[in-house]
Amino acid sequence: MTGPPSGVPAGDRPWLAHYAPGVPPEVTVPDRRLPDLVAESAERFPDRPAFIFQGRRWSYRTFWAEAGRFAARLQRDGFVPGDRLALLLPNCPLYPIAYYGALRAGGVVVQLSPLYVGRDLSRPLQDSRPKAIVTLEILVPNLTAVLDPASAPPVYLARFREFCPPLRRPFVNLVLRGRGYPTHWPSEPWIRRWNEGGPTEPRPITPVQSPAQEVAVLQYTGGTTGRPKAAMLSHRNLVANALQCRAWFRREAMGEDVVLASVPFFHVYGMTVALNYPLLIGATIVLQVRPELHEALRLIDRYHPTQFPGVPSMYQAINQHPHVGRYRIRSIQICVSGSAPLPREVARRFEELTGGNLIEGYGLSEASPVTHANPIGGERRDGSIGLPFPNTDQRLGPIAPGDPSPGPGEPGELWVRGPQVMLGYYGRPEETAEVLADGWLRTGDIATLDADGYAFIVDRKKDLAIVGGFKVYPREVEEVLYEHPGVAEAAAIGVPDAELGEVVKAFIVRRPGAAVTEAELIAFVRARIAHYKAPRSVEFRASLPKSAVQKVLRRELRPPTGA
Repeated sequence: MTGPPSGVPAGDRPWLAHYAPGVPPEVTVPDRRLPDLVAESAERFPDRPAFIFQGRRWSYRTFWAEAGRFAARLQRDGFVPGDRLALLLPNCPLYPIAYYGALRAGGVVVQLSPLYVGRDLSRPLQDSRPKAIVTLEILVPNLTAVLDPASAPPVYLARFREFCPPLRRPFVNLVLRGRGYPTHWPSEPWIRRWNEGGPTEPRPITPVQSPAQEVAVLQYTGGTTGRPKAAMLSHRNLVANALQCRAWFRREAMGEDVVLASVPFFHVYGMTVALNYPLLIGATIVLQVRPELHEALRLIDRYHPTQFPGVPSMYQAINQHPHVGRYRIRSIQICVSGSAPLPREVARRFEELTGGNLIEGYGLSEASPVTHANPIGGERRDGSIGLPFPNTDQRLGPIAPGDPSPGPGEPGELWVRGPQVMLGYYGRPEETAEVLADGWLRTGDIATLDADGYAFIVDRKKDLAIVGGFKVYPREVEEVLYEHPGVAEAAAIGVPDAELGEVVKAFIVRRPGAAVTEAELIAFVRARIAHYKAPRSVEFRASLPKSAVQKVLRRELRPPTGA
């Protein structure tokens, strides 16, 4: 790595003076595994709802018993500490049950997006080689399309309707069938019921490593190329980030909060801020299958959440809803916006509507994820991602190898260090060495720091688009476009979108004589990778702008600033 980094001198943390009252500069991170801390919440609040889903309430007692029963099921089937369990699930009660069941059995959770199809799904499965997979019947076709029946791992299956109130189950099946989802039990031999009879309590485990070294989660991130690589997050990483959130949000009281989990758990942001952290403080989590605006407003109106982590596009959609005044939304006290920049006007309007605090935070998969946030009740600076969390240091390093270290006020690559920083990339020592050194994580984002330690992201080193909070790598989209026989050249970029923040736009040069259309290309991509990655529009050109070495210049395809 090129160094030394600059920005904030070693040992000097000017940002501490700007913390909100009551936020400590350091939090004590116990040498314990994540499920041990959640077990304390279950013991303290056995009758409090841990989750609410489709109107059905799951108490902490019920949730923890089901997680234990699933852990025992895994052990009965030969699951041992260190084995990997892949979760291919939307937000539903099975997610926390399987997540904590795997951890209680000593396993490693592999986070997979239920939006993945084709190579999006096959690549992380081939990379992580899980001992088993957990999913719903509506997602089985995506698995059967990529798994080899002769070598497929066991798949623990649940039906979506199982988690709904009994009176709603027939209606749920009708809705699913109407949307084209399968609702029958598949016939594949590798399918197993997730809750078959057997032992109800897991055997005690003896972890082979300390919580600081024991991997709890493989969190996939595309890196600069869009190719999947998994950040190895330890139990200590996850415990630390949950406790850092608790300190920053100043939630010392236990068992009082209600959190709307609109952000997905498979995303590292949702996993920490909407799942692990709420469970550690004994909160009730209201589960939303997908972040749909009208359902979110209905859930807020009915269950009165005090915390609502989300993405800027969701807050903007609520601001612009023509009938937002009909919903009771003033229960919201804290919202942390992540995954994309938060416009100040969006925050201001949302705070007017709710009376709560909407702050921008920053993080990345490699840091579990949160490293920065604006103070709650303290000074927020326009355009800033805020201040480093407790126990977290920041510096600026050179943007490229061989560059000089940035001077005061100059941009540099943001480096962070703290107990939430990953162990490394799974099976990728060379790529790990590129981003980790002496505990410092190179984020890949270009930032400036002001004199008080507020950080400002000024550019993305990684050439990506953020669609509704999800990262999309242009090269990945372009690789699919090039598979079409009618495409001679392709480029993809992110363009502004009022609803999702950004969407993908493709620029295509047709092969001579090809009559490929915009709709045909969009459908072609949607059949091969997740739908949110597919272009929303296609522009056909006679040529694409290129450098002297014939590299396509994406920057010349982007609309002018302010356009």
